Amino acid sequence: MNTIDPSSSALLVMDYQPAILGRVGDAEALLGRAVRAIDLARGAGLHVGHVRVAFEPADVARVPATNAVFSQAAAAMPADAPHTQFHERVAPRAGDIVVRKTRVGAFSTTDLDAQLRARKVTTLVLAGISTSGVVLSTVCDGADRDYRLIVLSDGCADPDEEVHRVLLTKVFARRADVITIDELAKRLG
Repeated sequence: MNTIDPSSSALLVMDYQPAILGRVGDAEALLGRAVRAIDLARGAGLHVGHVRVAFEPADVARVPATNAVFSQAAAAMPADAPHTQFHERVAPRAGDIVVRKTRVGAFSTTDLDAQLRARKVTTLVLAGISTSGVVLSTVCDGADRDYRLIVLSDGCADPDEEVHRVLLTKVFARRADVITIDELAKRLG
C-alpha cells in the first residue's frame, strides 16, 4: 500500500455544485462521501482544493460557437447564480485552494497549477462530477504535469454508469491509483 504524504498532497473536490449534482443519481450519498473525504484530508493535514465551473459575462462572450460543450451551456452557468456555487456541505474554508474554471478540466483556465506548486503539492487526490468530464480531463492534464494522481472511485460520479465504470477500471488505472475513500483513510493513517 502506498502511503500519502499529507504535506505534499491535496484533495481536489471538483464541480460539486447544485447544477451538476442534479445530473447524477443518489447525490445525497455522494455528498456524504465527499464530506468524509474532506474530513479525512483535513484531519491528516492535506491541502483541500475546490474547483467549480461558472462564467462571468466576459467568459460567455469568449466561448466560440464551435465549442460543443460550452457554446450553449455557458450562459446557463453564471458565476453569481446559486446553482453554480459550491454545495454548502463541501464549501471551502479559509486557507483552501479555490478556483473557478470556464472549461472542462481543472487546470486549463485557472491558476490551479501555480497554487499547487506554491504549496509544493506533488500528489493530487481527486473527487468530482463528472467522471467523464472534469475527472477525466484533470487526470490527463495532471499526468502531463507530472503529478502523482489518486482517484477516489466513490468520490466520483457520472450520469452514465457504464462510462464511469470503464474510466475507473480501464482508463484511469494507466495514469492514477484508483481507490475508495476507505482506502484513503488507510493510506493516511
